[in-house]
Amino acid sequence: MSGNQLSRREIFAGVVGAAASARIPFAMGGEVGTTPARRRVLRFAHLTDVHVQTQRRADEGFLTALRHLQELADPAEFVMFGGDNVMNVDSANGAQTAAEQLETWNRCLRDGLSLPHRICIGNHDVLGLDPVDGKKWAVDSFGLEERYYHFDQAGWRFIVLDSTSPEGGGYKGRLDEAQKEWLKNTLASTDAATPVIIVSHIPILAACAYFDGQNEKTGNWVVPGAWMHLDARELKDIFLQHPIVRAALSGHIHLVDLVQYCGVTYVCNGAVSGGWWKGAFQECWPGYALIDLYDDGTLERTYVEHPWKGDDIKD
Repeated sequence: MSGNQLSRREIFAGVVGAAASARIPFAMGGEVGTTPARRRVLRFAHLTDVHVQTQRRADEGFLTALRHLQELADPAEFVMFGGDNVMNVDSANGAQTAAEQLETWNRCLRDGLSLPHRICIGNHDVLGLDPVDGKKWAVDSFGLEERYYHFDQAGWRFIVLDSTSPEGGGYKGRLDEAQKEWLKNTLASTDAATPVIIVSHIPILAACAYFDGQNEKTGNWVVPGAWMHLDARELKDIFLQHPIVRAALSGHIHLVDLVQYCGVTYVCNGAVSGGWWKGAFQECWPGYALIDLYDDGTLERTYVEHPWKGDDIKD
């Protein structure tokens, strides 16, 4: 390559950067660019699908991402980890290496992260995919009080969900009934002036789920229930009853998208590990999202690639 020519990846990064930083409407029927003067009240980083492990130099990659994040000129105030924090304690083989995966995770946080952080549970974080003991392992291992919870910061309410429902040796994306009732009650008890952001590992609604595999090969689009919430219609109706819900963040697919539907912006934020520490997954390179929250209930998302690429890893 010579002169001022750009590589395909550089062109793609520019397009994604422009799209990812677009303003997100804050209310149903809102138009991009019509919000009045506003003040940013919080910037946080959403790091999802780290898949830390002892193989593929994943610890090196994770530390690279953490260092990159903390060296930004406009830094984040805290980190929200979006699930699949460890590689795969949900499988039989993964369960055998659960202790070393968790030790690697804790070491990277201890050595590489000075910011406060919160954690969401992903499907690969559930030991043996056991709906009780496996979830308890995740809660205890990541220092959580509960597998789903909420917290308030900078005038916003964050609702963190557990979206993995073990089923028949695998899992589906849905909330159990107790959690669903808790969500309804939490939204009902939230002040009408407080904007809400939902965090789940599995997307509630996503366009990129269509491209995670050849989901059109039967002649119809078929998105597996493990790719996207099966109860998305019901959750959509719950959110319609509570217009304070402004956005829903997720990971899981290792791809980046933004879907606006019925006043809620659904954002899938790629993967810190990209293609599981072996470079890109489809068009998505290893990265994380910066989320800017504003005092008028609007928000912006920017996807940021970090320097570790892993193109040379072959295993």
